[in-house]
Amino acid sequence: MKFIGHLDVMRYFQKAIRRAGIDIAYTEGLSPHMIMSFASPLGVGLTSDAEYMDIELRTPISSRAAIDALNRVGVEGISVTGFYEVPEGKANKAMTLVAAADYIVRFRAGYEPERLQRSVQEKEAAACAEERIDLASAVESFCARREIPVWKKTKKSEREVDIRPMIYEMRYVPVMEQSKAKAESDAEEEKTAANPGAVFLRLASGSAANLKPELVMDALLGSYGVEASPFAYEINRCELYADTTSDTAQKTDESVTVMCAGETRRLTPLGALGREIL
Repeated sequence: MKFIGHLDVMRYFQKAIRRAGIDIAYTEGLSPHMIMSFASPLGVGLTSDAEYMDIELRTPISSRAAIDALNRVGVEGISVTGFYEVPEGKANKAMTLVAAADYIVRFRAGYEPERLQRSVQEKEAAACAEERIDLASAVESFCARREIPVWKKTKKSEREVDIRPMIYEMRYVPVMEQSKAKAESDAEEEKTAANPGAVFLRLASGSAANLKPELVMDALLGSYGVEASPFAYEINRCELYADTTSDTAQKTDESVTVMCAGETRRLTPLGALGREIL
């Protein structure tokens, strides 16, 4: 499913909503279409556990009934996990509310940079060879930097940008924490053993500031003179956040605090902004 483009995902949900019998509102005019928008379109090749979509209904429906109806007519690989009523002032504004996103980045099997250390035992063996990179130590050292200048390409130009203020959190994730599922075969166990681990990223996202996880990983490896192979990363988006620093009513147990431009900001998952419909 990760190779399905955003427009195809929108068409999928348009069909799913019709088949599920959900009474969605339409725009007016000569060519009416469903009132629907995504908070942050997912790039091709990425997977996600937290995609958010705004829709407007003409007839109310309970959250449980809507989830069951959509999943009943859905396909394998896309699951609806929540259906919430959004308060006035935030309806149809998910795209403008997005302020940050969480990602887990792994190296695709067979695409790990050769200089990455994959085990503690390998450190001694590498002592006499070319200096190898311990991913955990590399991430810690990278995060300690006050500035991380990179060349960021846009459609019109290329300019140097300090991405450090846009990295709210970055940490190494050991292999055993990446998945709760136990390896089911010797091949899977071998693949896991060769995995150098993953990197968790909480990055600025949205219209005000947007940082791609690929750019951060390229900068991390580049600081050691290593260039990643094309398509080397497996990226999963885990969550999308709104900045609710000034909205005291939106403080929840799911909110997290980050430092942004020297100020403490409160981020709240988009799903926590709404309430379940009974």
